Amino acid sequence: MTVIWLIVAVGVGATLWTDLINELRRRLLGATVPDYASVGRWIGHMRFGKFTHASIRQADPVPGEQLLGWCVHYVIGVVFAGALIVWQGVDWLYQPVIMPALLFGVMTVLFPFLLLQPALGAGFAASRTPSPTKARWGSLINHVLFGLGLYATAGALTMFI
Repeated sequence: MTVIWLIVAVGVGATLWTDLINELRRRLLGATVPDYASVGRWIGHMRFGKFTHASIRQADPVPGEQLLGWCVHYVIGVVFAGALIVWQGVDWLYQPVIMPALLFGVMTVLFPFLLLQPALGAGFAASRTPSPTKARWGSLINHVLFGLGLYATAGALTMFI
C-alpha cells in the first residue's frame, strides 16, 4: 500500500510543480498555459457519447467543467507517475534518477499530440491551431516540466521514507 501512496504523492507533486512553474511563466513571461476547463468540457460531453469535437470552445459548456478538468489533470498526473514506476520499477521511488523521469516526461507529450488535441478539435499535434509550432513547444515544455517534477517530488519524498 505504501507504494501506491508514494505513486499518488509523486503524481500529485509533479503535477503541482508543473502548474506552479506554468503560473510563474504566465505571470512573468506572459506564456500561454493550458486551459483545463476545456478538458473538463471534453470529459463532460463523453457522458452523451461525444468524444471528439470540431472545436471544444464552441461545444456547450458543462457544469463544473473547470473543477472537472483540474481533477482529471491531477488524476492523469498520478496515472503517468504509476506508468513511470511500472517502467522503471518500484526501486526508482526510493532512489530516483533524473534521466528516466525526464525521458518519460517527454514521452508523455504523445498523449496531447495524439489524443487530447485531436479530440478537442486542435488536430494532430495542434496542427489546426493558429500557431502550431508555438502550441507544440508549449506542450513539450509542460511535459518536460512534468518529468522534472516527477524526479524532484520523488527525491523530496526520499527524505521521509
